[in-house]
Amino acid sequence: MRGSTKSAGICVLFVVIGAVLGGILGELIKEITVLNGIVPYLVQTYPIIDLNPVHINLYVIQLSFGFVFAPNLMSVLGVLLAVFLFRKY
Repeated sequence: MRGSTKSAGICVLFVVIGAVLGGILGELIKEITVLNGIVPYLVQTYPIIDLNPVHINLYVIQLSFGFVFAPNLMSVLGVLLAVFLFRKY
């Protein structure tokens, strides 16, 4: 029996799921006309990390690696909610 300690992996899983669900919710509320005044602030992305793709040609296989981290406010709210739920339960 593990006791009451929570693993870091489960916390990371909660945070990633919270960020994804927050981003999806942000995309869904774009269609609500009542919130037209506040929606642009909730769904605007803020690029923090933007690494251009690197292409590697190995003649048999071609690989491309790149990374972009551009959260929006709804994603951040999703992460905060996920951390709150993780700590509570």
